[in-house]
Order: sequence, then structure tokens, then C-alpha cells
Amino acid sequence: MAVLIEEVAVAETGSGPYALTSGPDGALWFTMVHGGSIGRLVPGGELSTHPLDPVCGPTIIVVGTDGALWFTEHRAHRIGRIALNGDVTEFALPTARCGPFGIAAGPDGALWFTETAADRIGRITTDGHVTEFPLPATGAFPSTITAGPDDGMWFTLNQANAIGRIGMDGAVTLHALPTESAAPVGIAAGHDGALWFAEIGAGQIGRITPDGRTTEFPLPDRTSRPHAITPDSTGALWFTEWAANRVGCISPDGAITVHELPTAGSEPHGISTGPDGSVWAALEIGTLARITTGPGV
Repeated sequence: MAVLIEEVAVAETGSGPYALTSGPDGALWFTMVHGGSIGRLVPGGELSTHPLDPVCGPTIIVVGTDGALWFTEHRAHRIGRIALNGDVTEFALPTARCGPFGIAAGPDGALWFTETAADRIGRITTDGHVTEFPLPATGAFPSTITAGPDDGMWFTLNQANAIGRIGMDGAVTLHALPTESAAPVGIAAGHDGALWFAEIGAGQIGRITPDGRTTEFPLPDRTSRPHAITPDSTGALWFTEWAANRVGCISPDGAITVHELPTAGSEPHGISTGPDGSVWAALEIGTLARITTGPGV
């Protein structure tokens, strides 16, 4: 499989593009964790930036069921909403200094998010009503979260070495990982009915079925510190290797390929399929990487 990787400059060096998602308007929306802003890029076209509180630390961004973009403000301990016209609304959370990080739309129409510093999973409706659910673990550092195929929300517990599930009724189940100190971070639902996740501490990609069966796939470079993961249109999963300056791809049967990024030290973090069908990665150096595959690239 031929792979072409191109970088698109979207911000000043140091502003830290961190996570991205494909919006309903045909644009990529992304967070700038150090610059305190939200960016919008139409592939091959318009770039715009929407400033926030410079120190709020926007991290993960997703599309809500209301057609707006929702994001976590990790340092300001808030949930943000940005409409397609750029209007921003911010919602304070009940628990002080809870450190929201991951966020995802749930099957109930609400947004579900992790509270890294409070050992809780939060739920916010599109009109701003917040409910928090305590986890049966202390110091677990719940990180990213995604909707599963079973009407539950699945999340990584970075410091508890586990994958968790929370139902719409708030019931929580934890699944311990086979590898000690795996430190899972990114998680995404695959097209195969399982959840796939990145083990930043072990240099592995994991797969867990809704009934809790786990398989782990060691990467060629166990020190690469895989961070985020996303499915593409073919059913393969793409992931970032933060410490190795690479992106990788794993097929549903576990075959792995990795690809060097054009610029050294680019610090890849978030990754998502874009509105143009390509896979895009957020690079902290101030760029987005467009990854195109196929015989003609």
C-alpha cells in the first residue's frame, strides 16, 4: 500500500494542535492545547482560528448530536461548545479541578467525558445539564472515551491499567489489561464490533470485545508511545506514535505498518478521518498531516 503524507501549516509553532475531528460542514476542526484556541480547516481551502481563554487547554474535540463541536478545557475544568459560525459557549463543571480530557457523543444524545483528576465520568446534555458518575478506582486517570457498539461508553484508565465501560444507567464495569503498566490512552470503536486502544506505556495496540476479551498487538518499536487511534473507511485502524514521529496502521487481523512523518520532532497526537476521506493527524509543531493511501499516491 502506497502512502503519501503531506503537512499543512495551521498555527504558529508552540500553539500545539492536539486533537481533531471532521465537522458536519466539510471542515476539520481541531484544538490548540497551548495556544488556547479552536481551528477550522477546509481541506485544500480556508483556514480560520477561534480564540478561547489562552490558558484553558482545549484537548479533545468531537461533533455533538446538535451539529456543533464540543471540546474539553483540561486546564480550565470546563466543557466548551462551538457552533459552526464560531460562537462559543462554556460550561463549568460541578467538581472543582476535575481535569476533563476525553469527550464523545453518546447513544442518548448527550456528550460523555472523562475527569482525569476526579476519577469520574461526566455527562452533559446539549442544553448544558451535567451529571457525574464516580468510578470504582482511585487515581485511575480516565483518559479518552468513545461510544461502543453495545449502547455503552468505553474509556481508558491510564493509571489503573484497565478499560472501562459505563452504561446509560451509570453502571460501570472495569476490565484489567494483561500487560502491566500498559497505560492506555486513545480508544476508538472499530468496524469489527470491538474497541481498539493505544497502550502508550507498553508500545502496543489493544483490542477488546464488548464481552471483555482482550488481545494485544506489540508494535515494531515498543518505545514509540502510541497515543491516539481512529478507524478509516476500510476498517483498518490508524494511530499516532508520539515518541517516534510516526503514524501507524493496524488491520483487523493485527498486521501493522508504520510510516515516518516528514518533519522530525513533530509530536503527533490526535488522529481522525477527514471530510475528504483521508486520515489526518494533529502535530504539535503547528501543522496537520494528511495521510493518503492507495496505488495512485
